Formats: sequence, C-alpha cells, structure tokens
Amino acid sequence: MQVIINKSGTISDEQVSFIEEKMEKLQTFYDRIERADVHFRTDDRTKEADSITVIARLAIPGNDVAAEYTDPSLEKAVVEVQEKLRRQLIKVKERQSRR
Repeated sequence: MQVIINKSGTISDEQVSFIEEKMEKLQTFYDRIERADVHFRTDDRTKEADSITVIARLAIPGNDVAAEYTDPSLEKAVVEVQEKLRRQLIKVKERQSRR
C-alpha cells in the first residue's frame, strides 16, 4: 500500500513514521487497500487555535472510505482516524462477504 502524506505545516520524521505505521496496520482488516491519502491542516475555524485536523482517504475497489478528526494532538487525531477507517473497512468486508 502506498501512503501519501500531504501537510500544510511541519511534522517530524517520527510523526511521519507513526502515520505510515498506523495506515499500514489497516491492511490487516482489508487487504485490498491500494493507497492511503492523509492530509493535515491547522484548523483556524475552531475555538482551539492549536488544533490539527487529520483527513484520510483509503483507495479501495469500489467506493473509497474516508475519515476526519480534529484534536490538539496529532498522534491522537491519527489514532482516531485509523479507528474510524477500521470500522468502515470491517463494514465493507462484511457487505462483500454477503454477496
């Protein structure tokens, strides 16, 4: 799986490795993931000036799955997005097995 990270600010190499690791773990739930696009932005629209929004989209056969989460901690936002994507992938897999 290819992991593409798009960022508007700066993130460290450790954070990039953390993100890639979390996105690649999703392959254990659905092995047909082709690509993960992860976008970051600092959210000026919220009350918390230091919040970071993480948006991830997984390219899979059929309809892609996507998730978004905002939190002051980049790591927590990535973990929450991963959890949302995991739940969606499980549902996709269940729907495919019923066919």
